[in-house]
Amino acid sequence: MSTRPELLTADFRALSARLGSDPLQVQGPGGNTSIKEGDVMWIKASGTELANAETQDIFVAVDRNAAKAEANGAGDGSCKATVLDPVITLRPSIETTFHAALDHKVVAHTHSVVTLAHVISPQGRALLGEKLKGLAFALVPYAKPGLPLTREILARATPDTVVILLQNHGLICCGDTVEEVTNLIAEVEARLQLPSAEAKGSLPTETSPKGFIWQTESWLAQDAVAQSRALSGTYYPDHVVFLGPSLPTKDHSGDPAAVLIKDVGVALRDDATTSQKAMLTCLCDVLARIPSEWTLDAIGEAAEDELLDWDAEKYRQALAVKS
Repeated sequence: MSTRPELLTADFRALSARLGSDPLQVQGPGGNTSIKEGDVMWIKASGTELANAETQDIFVAVDRNAAKAEANGAGDGSCKATVLDPVITLRPSIETTFHAALDHKVVAHTHSVVTLAHVISPQGRALLGEKLKGLAFALVPYAKPGLPLTREILARATPDTVVILLQNHGLICCGDTVEEVTNLIAEVEARLQLPSAEAKGSLPTETSPKGFIWQTESWLAQDAVAQSRALSGTYYPDHVVFLGPSLPTKDHSGDPAAVLIKDVGVALRDDATTSQKAMLTCLCDVLARIPSEWTLDAIGEAAEDELLDWDAEKYRQALAVKS
């Protein structure tokens, strides 16, 4: 089967790169895009960054029918066996199954900050019907990325669904053209817009913990509401994968990438990866947009443990360290 390289059009690569270069849409190696026709689908490879879509070979061609079969239980859901070019060593995204199962030609999955701000809060989720009125959307409960998430999506999406909001995870927009998906993302972003609270903190004047550097996100430790939220759990998968559960309040044997010193500041390890820095910024961006009266739902310890002990995420972590 031909890999159909012509599917990777300039406008598809440009959309992918724009999303990956916008920290309010995608952080580090998060998010993924795909384009398909017939039996072939190109999808972002696991651990690569959408920001590099126009300058690097970050996409992998897969047998779409084989990937759909994995979505329906044939195989382990990794879709590694569906890669069409045996020379390719990169793995398809861990979310290849839902891209293959959705019939739209173009699918873009982001970790949109305004979407996250809504879907991690019961009050935010309650507003979606009103804010997205007129759009064919579905709200999907939290599930582990990969097959569990794909099953939840397929249980709720219809052939007409073009917007899928993933509780404690992010956003999926679908369409028949790159332009349709571009416009749909812009529409959802505009409707879900939340003002960002002005950060009123400052860099601590005291010496940072050994091996750490104070960050501009230190206001998270200096604002009582933000501090409580930052310490109350993790709210989406990539935070767990790259920063670990919640934010620890001191250094420990697990070598946390970031620590929150109560009422003082937030510090990042001096050898932290760009992905870890991006996740800290994302937490700041999300918490800055959530109204003070909203409550938040963390994914919980069991979900955190699943992610930390998962080979697919260990693979992404290893690639992030190399980048």
